[in-house]
Amino acid sequence: MKVSIIIPVYNEFATFHQVLERVRAAPLPAGCSKEIVVIDDGSTDGTTQALDEEQRDGIVVGQHHAINAGKGAAIRAGIQIASGDIILIQDGDLEYDPGDYAAILDPIVRGDAEVVYGSRFLGQPVGMAWKNRLANRILTFTANLLYAAGITDEATAYKAFRTSLLRQIPLVCRSFEFCPEVTAKLRRRGVRIHEVPIRYNARGIHEGKKIRARDGFKALWTLMRYRL
Repeated sequence: MKVSIIIPVYNEFATFHQVLERVRAAPLPAGCSKEIVVIDDGSTDGTTQALDEEQRDGIVVGQHHAINAGKGAAIRAGIQIASGDIILIQDGDLEYDPGDYAAILDPIVRGDAEVVYGSRFLGQPVGMAWKNRLANRILTFTANLLYAAGITDEATAYKAFRTSLLRQIPLVCRSFEFCPEVTAKLRRRGVRIHEVPIRYNARGIHEGKKIRARDGFKALWTLMRYRL
């Protein structure tokens, strides 16, 4: 099976090369191959030039957005061009560990799941601020209340899907509401979400973290909107 790893990036020059090195080196379940799909979402800090260098090495399949369209728009673009049997979402920073790929992908490869979320709260989230922890708890509680999702981490970036299923989901997200939208629409179709524990090392705004409080409110509204 081929695994397409979609990496939406926006102004991640400081960590971009290191993330790619970790993604390339990450082991996959036996019999799996790897495709890396990077969507440059209008970067202005040198990330675009770094991606061009990587493409010349023939390693990365990439696409440039002329302007910053948002993480959701970048993920949707990646879904369209991915050629793998499985799609896995990877952030462009170092909060998540690609060493967890095998654990995330294994239930799909075995045929035990169509969707797997890597849960930070089944593992040990390092350095997560209390307000971020609270926001994650609220979003997870809401997803479980409205959709009987039965999950512990709705907002995790590490999500893996069987490609044929994900392409059936009519996504319209543009920003950080990809997570609540895909969760809501999967559960409305009755799709079970499998979870595995992952490692997590939080970063702050001064280190380039881009999500803000308003994005949390938008995510909460997204969960409510698709229920109503």
